[in-house]
Amino acid sequence: MSILSSTLFKRSVFLGAFAALFTLTTTTFVTPSFAEGASKGVVNIYSYRQPYLINPLLEEFTKKTGIKTKVIFAKKGLIERIAAEGKISPADVLLTVDIGRLTGAVDKGITQPVTSDAINGNIPAKYRSPKGDWFGLTLRSRVVYASKKRVAQDEITYEELADPKWRGKICMRSGQHVYNVAMIAAMIAHHGAEKTKTWLEGVKANLARKPSGNDRGQVKAVYAGECDLAIGNTYYMAKMQTNEKKPEQKEWAKSVKLLFPNTKGRGAHVNLSGMVLAKHAPNKDAAIKLMEFLSSENAQKIYSEVNFEYPVKEGVAWSDLVKSWGSFKADDIALEEIAKLRKAASLLVDETDLNSGPSS
Repeated sequence: MSILSSTLFKRSVFLGAFAALFTLTTTTFVTPSFAEGASKGVVNIYSYRQPYLINPLLEEFTKKTGIKTKVIFAKKGLIERIAAEGKISPADVLLTVDIGRLTGAVDKGITQPVTSDAINGNIPAKYRSPKGDWFGLTLRSRVVYASKKRVAQDEITYEELADPKWRGKICMRSGQHVYNVAMIAAMIAHHGAEKTKTWLEGVKANLARKPSGNDRGQVKAVYAGECDLAIGNTYYMAKMQTNEKKPEQKEWAKSVKLLFPNTKGRGAHVNLSGMVLAKHAPNKDAAIKLMEFLSSENAQKIYSEVNFEYPVKEGVAWSDLVKSWGSFKADDIALEEIAKLRKAASLLVDETDLNSGPSS
C-alpha cells in the first residue's frame, strides 16, 4: 500500500469512527474525503444554525462565486468534534450562536485568525475579535416580554427586575443557559460581581416559579397568567408571530409586548450569531470568501428577512416585522468583554442558587 493510500485509508477510518460517535441532523452533507478537502471549489461547514436559515445564504453564495458548500447541522457537539478530528478535520467554517460559543471555540484551539479588509469593513469592531479569531454576523437582544393586560408601563431596566414590586411575577429559563449567562455577564461588566450577585438574589425572589423551559415557554407562561414578565430573545417573538404549524403560539405573542431594557440608559444587552475559520481548514481561501460573503450587505439582508435578527452591518434594513417592534438602543459594550466574564456569571448563578427557584 502506498503512503498516500495508507493516509487516505487512515483518514477514512478515523472520520468513520466519529460519524458513529455523533448522532447529527444532516442535510446535503457527507463527511468529505481527503481528496474532496483538497479542492478549492468547495467549503465544508459545521453549523449549529438550522438548515432553513443557512441554505438560502449558501445557495446565493454558490450562485455568486461558483464555490459549492457541504454542511453538517447539529444542535451540539460540533466544537468538540472539530477538536477531536484534529489536523485531519474537513471543517473549514463553523457557524454558531452566542458569544460564549464563539470564544469557546477559540479557547478549544480549533480556530485560526482571519485578516480581511472586507470583513472588517462590514462588521463593527465591537462585534468581532480584536485578533480576528471570531466574527459576529447577526444580533439579537435579550428583552422583557410583558403582559399587555397586567403591565401598564412601556419602559423597564434590567436592574428593575430585582424590584420587590415584581415579587412572584417573573419567568425565565435556566440561569445557566448561554443566553442568560451572557446577560448576567453584561451586568457584571456594568456593576461588578457583588452588586450583580445582590441583583440576582432580587431576581430570584421575584420569580413566579423555578426556571425551566425555553424562551417561548416563558411567553406561554405570561399568556397563561403564571407571570407578568418573561426574559427572552427578540427573534422568538417573530418565530411565534409567524408560526403557521403551531398557531397557538401566535396567541402567546399577542398577549405580550416587547420592552427593550435600559434603552434610555446604557442600552439593551445584545448577543450574536457568528463564524470562525477552522484551524486546519483544507479550503482556506474559499472559506474566507464565504466568510466575506456572509458579512456582506446581500447576506445580511437574507439573515434579516429569514430569521428576524438584526444585521451587524450598519445601514442594512431590518425586516418589516422587526421594525414593528420599534427602535432601541443597544448596549455599546464590546462582546469580547462579556465573554471574559461568562465564568464569573455562571458562578453567581450557582452561588445564588437561582435555578432552585424563588422559595429556596
